Amino acid sequence: MKVRSKSELDELRKKGWECLRPSGGISLVVGMASCGLAAGAEAVYRKAVEIAGRRPGDCRILKTGCLGFCQREPLVEVRTSAGERMVYGPVASSELEGYIEEWSRGIFPDKGKIGPLPPLPPNPPPTASLLSWLPDHPFYKHQVRLASRNCGHIDPEDLAQALALGSYQGLARCLSAHSPEEVLREVKSSGLRGRGGAGYPTGSKWETARNAPGANRYLICNADEGDPGAYMDRSLLEGDPHAILEGMIIGAYATGSRHGLIYVRMEYPLAIERMRHAIEEASSLGFLGEDILGTGFAFDVDIVEGAGAFVSGEETALIAAIEGRMAEPRPRPPYPAIEGLYGCPTIINNVETWANIPMIIENGASWFAGLGTAGSKGTKVFSLVGAVAHTGLVEVPMGTPLRAIVEEIGGGARPGRKLKAVQTGGPSGGCIPAERFDLPVDYESLAAQGSIMGSGGMVVLDDESCMVDIARYFLDFTRSESCGKCTPCREGLDRMLHILENIADGKGTEQDLDRLIDMSLGIKDASLCGLGKSAPNPILTTLNDFRHEYLAHVLDRSCPAGVCKALITYGIDSGACSGCEACAKFCPTGAISGEKDLPHRIEVEKCVKCGACREVCRFEAIRVGAAG
Repeated sequence: MKVRSKSELDELRKKGWECLRPSGGISLVVGMASCGLAAGAEAVYRKAVEIAGRRPGDCRILKTGCLGFCQREPLVEVRTSAGERMVYGPVASSELEGYIEEWSRGIFPDKGKIGPLPPLPPNPPPTASLLSWLPDHPFYKHQVRLASRNCGHIDPEDLAQALALGSYQGLARCLSAHSPEEVLREVKSSGLRGRGGAGYPTGSKWETARNAPGANRYLICNADEGDPGAYMDRSLLEGDPHAILEGMIIGAYATGSRHGLIYVRMEYPLAIERMRHAIEEASSLGFLGEDILGTGFAFDVDIVEGAGAFVSGEETALIAAIEGRMAEPRPRPPYPAIEGLYGCPTIINNVETWANIPMIIENGASWFAGLGTAGSKGTKVFSLVGAVAHTGLVEVPMGTPLRAIVEEIGGGARPGRKLKAVQTGGPSGGCIPAERFDLPVDYESLAAQGSIMGSGGMVVLDDESCMVDIARYFLDFTRSESCGKCTPCREGLDRMLHILENIADGKGTEQDLDRLIDMSLGIKDASLCGLGKSAPNPILTTLNDFRHEYLAHVLDRSCPAGVCKALITYGIDSGACSGCEACAKFCPTGAISGEKDLPHRIEVEKCVKCGACREVCRFEAIRVGAAG
């Protein structure tokens, strides 16, 4: 059946609501995104289905995407026929039968409880009201969900549930009440900037492409997410694929495009599978293809699987990859919005940008612009990872202080540790020291600190992190991912990495620090694309704020954090060692010896300084000191 009007869409929305709210007994909603599956959600889901089979009519099992609190996966949400909702995690399959017995009697045990969600109303609410549908837990305290509004609430493989929570309402409003020019003005007025990293105004990019000469125009969703520790786009693709499709269809209407492509790296098989399924569902109801919603407008979408090169995230390199050429950037101008895919005007926005578009059209530009700061409107999704108590997917209004994200949402440092810095913007971002955590997180404020927003990676570092080693790690990544087309990036990054490795090995000099600064500035100025221009950021920011750690390496030949292997040695405190033998069992080289229940010792000649003993010791008996 093809949907031909908004009234038909509203009828489907009411029917879809019945899928979300149990009419009797309880419903269990299991988080089945990649994070949940990696933590064992598949076993939980199968066990839940088995138990429900023995309780006909009393228990229904549903799937959903990522609710964000990835550290507590597998997550299970319980819904009752009275509208109550409670989230638990981590939930083991072996515990599930006992949980279900209590949940079915209206009892919510404390073990594993994350917090309640607002009750499900009897009828579908306005989409905007979903922004408060988050568990009552500190992790969600400052969050506002726009791009990730439906993630964790719907089965991403069931269009009926997406319709129940408002999917394609923005498209229907757009096609029935707005001209393409009006949609363009609305997106421009919203202040939405590209969430892929550069922060270019989305409406201006669309307007350039619409006004460019040529009969054909293309839309591309850039889902080539390659930053270490970043998984925002993957979670959106897996959790609410129809939000991305709806945003692209609206963008196509506004710009006069008929063809769209989703460029997604092949390392995201679940995201690809769910996007393909969503395209089939949307096509079956007439949201894609010819004569969309009976208006005569036509648009189709295909998926292109990328090979995984980090540089393919750059627009011109991405276009080259789609065209079957080597993924190398080219000089600009001409910009893709004027001359892009196959020489035609091409709009490229990332996953999160497209996911915001339907909400802007449905609720209005002023509503979206009311969130965020003067120069950075709306919200931003971050993957909060690293040395922090609570890790996961976080969406907050632009301008939220970094401290609120790290210390309140993230729960601060792990027990016994002290926060040192946060690295934002992926491998091309910078490190912001703990004393500046009151910094508002927006494009301008991060740029002023020598960092970038990037696509949203946020890596927390504590006193066990060596800033020289952090700079070396990220530079090694960008050096390896450089396409090698331009000399400053190809040769410069390699040379800087060699200097950093010498410093970490205790072979550096104070003059090396000045060389690193000079080379960084030269590479930023002369590189062809954004990868080379931003690759030196980790070096410049760590040298600026943590120069004392570099000086310790080159002058004292020591690593204050105890990370750089050439500058440290491992030993065992005989007064703290219980002789439990855990360290000896995990030592890969047999460097630890001693009698059971008596203090052990480390043979320095055999020790490879892997840190395994330190990780397994429950008595903090492993000591790390300066080498020599």
